[in-house]
Amino acid sequence: MRREFKLILIFLLLLPLGLLWEGAWGEWGGEELRRMLGFLPQGIKKFSGLWRAPFSGYSLPFLGEVPSYLLAGILGAGAVFLFFYLLDRVRR
Repeated sequence: MRREFKLILIFLLLLPLGLLWEGAWGEWGGEELRRMLGFLPQGIKKFSGLWRAPFSGYSLPFLGEVPSYLLAGILGAGAVFLFFYLLDRVRR
């Protein structure tokens, strides 16, 4: 097995550790940023409604919290893997 695949497998096995934390670093909403910084940056105000996450809160109502979180992580890891796989194929 290639080294890259082993590394991805390790990260996928570590994925459930995210369930132990209450919030993820860098996933702050506007109100959380306002509280931390004392103000809300103009770009956040301007573009905050531009994108709605497909897995908002990492959950799908019909799956439940834990399976949804794991599915979101696996899909995210798969998307990153696919991107770099295709990039490698193009560069060859």
